[in-house]
Amino acid sequence: MGTDLHAPLGQDRKVRRKRPGILRLGRMLAGVCLVAIGGFSVYTAFYGDDLKRTNPAAGQTAAAPPTDTVQVPPAPTEAPEGMPRSAPRSGANVEQMVSGDGSVVTKYSPRSRGDSGPVLIDAMQVGQDPRMAALPNDALLEDTPDGRLPIIGPDGRRPMDQYARPWSGTHGTRVAIVVSGLGLSQTGTQRAIQKLPEDITFAFATSGNSLQRWMQEARRGGHEILLQVPFEPYDYPANDPGPDTLLTSKSAAKNLESLHRAMGEITNYTGIMNYQGARFLADPNAMEPVLRDISKRGLLFLDDGSSAQSKTAVIAKGTELPYSFADIQLDAQLDVNAITQKLDELERIAKRNGQAIGVASAFDESIEAISKWTEEAAMRGIEIVGIAALANDPKKP
Repeated sequence: MGTDLHAPLGQDRKVRRKRPGILRLGRMLAGVCLVAIGGFSVYTAFYGDDLKRTNPAAGQTAAAPPTDTVQVPPAPTEAPEGMPRSAPRSGANVEQMVSGDGSVVTKYSPRSRGDSGPVLIDAMQVGQDPRMAALPNDALLEDTPDGRLPIIGPDGRRPMDQYARPWSGTHGTRVAIVVSGLGLSQTGTQRAIQKLPEDITFAFATSGNSLQRWMQEARRGGHEILLQVPFEPYDYPANDPGPDTLLTSKSAAKNLESLHRAMGEITNYTGIMNYQGARFLADPNAMEPVLRDISKRGLLFLDDGSSAQSKTAVIAKGTELPYSFADIQLDAQLDVNAITQKLDELERIAKRNGQAIGVASAFDESIEAISKWTEEAAMRGIEIVGIAALANDPKKP
């Protein structure tokens, strides 16, 4: 009976004696794996060039009549890590067909990038990394005598996309609020940047002071920004919007010179907003070259809605310009309660139409009312978005 009791105990001891050998074997196998991995790392360090892949050049996509030919982005460039970069559309045939009613239908179909291996897709993102928001994308700028002016990048990326504030994309009830006149008052500008939530769009007046510094602070705070350019009002020159005002009496070349000087004041803006300008906005001959230039630079145009005779919509459609109209001037009466009532009206318009745009100036009363109203708007299902999210964009799919 004693033998039966001690037999299991003896067997257990034998098992325990075997375990150190198993552990030693596991350690040896792990060491072999580490040596193999280390050897491969050394090989790639010295002979990494042999592992690079190449990508065939992207060609042109021919569209059948009556379509417009869409240019495929240029051939990819080598990424620092060795894998070639490729634009998003380099693997697609893109055709745009104009229907009888004038609407544009875009058709995408796949095509091969070749069989030379994987590529790194450089997607066109909306918005900018917050850590880099105060810095311009050099690929979207050109050096001119008037400063660094916005342009569309070699990959088709537009400044209005690069510097736009990202939003949810849910297409619920959306409201954009633009606070203008920043830079004219140092205290007003600082108060707006400190007090207003990051969803509010800021418009900087070209005649303001320290614009570059204020722009950087606003961008670091997450704000989308516009550049506010003076246009001719009906009572000009008795009412003078400021230096380099765009005038109906000037030639197109002179107005473009004034526009470009304004554009060179700052960077990182998604578009242009008018300051006054009822007469200029109503003159298609004066407006057309200006809006065409804004369009070809990849910017949007916000019409503040102050001119009932504005030709913005007609000209914008002919120049493929992304544009928007403000629905309400929020602070025509400088009183917090009156401004709050206008904000409530803006909300009603947004719930009826799906979206609405309100504009205000950087007055203390406006900042106070907007700051309080936006805190409560989210609880009512309102999404505050940057102005670029509400632009009528002919190039959106």
